[in-house]
Amino acid sequence: MVDDLFSSSHPLLPPKTEDDQLDWLRLLRSRRVGISTFYRLLAEHGTAHNALEHLPDIAQSRGLAGYRACSQKDAMRELSQGIKYGARLVFRGQPDYPKQLSQISDAPPLIWACGDLNLTKRPVTALVGARNASALGCRMARRLSHDLGQAGDCIVSGLARGIDAAAHQAALETGTIAILAGGLKTIYPPEHKALTAFIAKQGLLLSEQPLNLRPQAHHFPIRNRLISGLAAQTIIVEAALKSGSLLTARNALDQGRDVLAVPGHPLDPRAAGCNALIRDGAALVRNAQDVLDLRQNVIPLENDKAPLNSASCQPPVMSGRAAHEPAQTSKSQLQQDILDRLSVTAISENHLIRRLARPVAECNAAITELELDQKLLRHAGGHLSLRP
Repeated sequence: MVDDLFSSSHPLLPPKTEDDQLDWLRLLRSRRVGISTFYRLLAEHGTAHNALEHLPDIAQSRGLAGYRACSQKDAMRELSQGIKYGARLVFRGQPDYPKQLSQISDAPPLIWACGDLNLTKRPVTALVGARNASALGCRMARRLSHDLGQAGDCIVSGLARGIDAAAHQAALETGTIAILAGGLKTIYPPEHKALTAFIAKQGLLLSEQPLNLRPQAHHFPIRNRLISGLAAQTIIVEAALKSGSLLTARNALDQGRDVLAVPGHPLDPRAAGCNALIRDGAALVRNAQDVLDLRQNVIPLENDKAPLNSASCQPPVMSGRAAHEPAQTSKSQLQQDILDRLSVTAISENHLIRRLARPVAECNAAITELELDQKLLRHAGGHLSLRP
């Protein structure tokens, strides 16, 4: 976890000088240095410059003879190309780095941006789905995207064919963010060249990859975590049981974000993934108002003054007979609500608690009692499920 690497004794400080920024880029672009390794090296050596100096020795100790880090020349070339393209490199910890994105465990240390970064400061909703979408699915995506945009949301998606493209197109006037699997200069799919240009002009393009990188199959799941990570809510419109959209949904749950899905016909394989998500606890979406209503009824992820495990959250105000029910009845009802929202498929505990819209301390106590009663199971990564 990124947050584990940077405790109060090792705060993450963004690079302050151009040389520091170049060192960050060199370290991240060096062979066999991924995000986890980058943060670990930074924590161990204090600065990217120090990490680069030690990197050849570290590589040699692991059997990589003749290892060379990314050169200054290569890093400078990427920076120069980005400037010519009209993009800028944003580093984690800087004010313009998207706040929601910085909260995920594997946040990119740096990201290329082309367009209006202020869009990330608005409420952001992710909308993704099938590439081989039906006409009805695309129509639904356009309606949701348009109506949420009119309500003030910025729509983020992955610029893929089908649902993604429909979502972007419907939000061009109100604000949309496209997160690319490859580099900013490599448009994929090629037929979205005009759409990409329009988003760069009036919206925002983001990519963590080198500018000229052509996306391969493994880059798309990596990209998907950024789509969900940038948004407080992720909506799935048409998705097969084994699809990238369901990976995005899983990422959202792991990140503690809300997952919503549009139901479809039981015999349509393109709806199987959405129907399964709803069965397993995702919120059902019929229109934009459903999305907005859910947002009003959950504990907000962003701008919370208290952490999720704080006991300071107040319960909703009740009126009438409900306000006078015995505490034991309320406690039993909460436990039943928890069981009703669980299935044998594990979901994020944080996601469950936000959906319950009850004080966190009460939810934690009820979950613990259900676990002791052997009615639910805890899983790695903060997930819960019913006992099979």
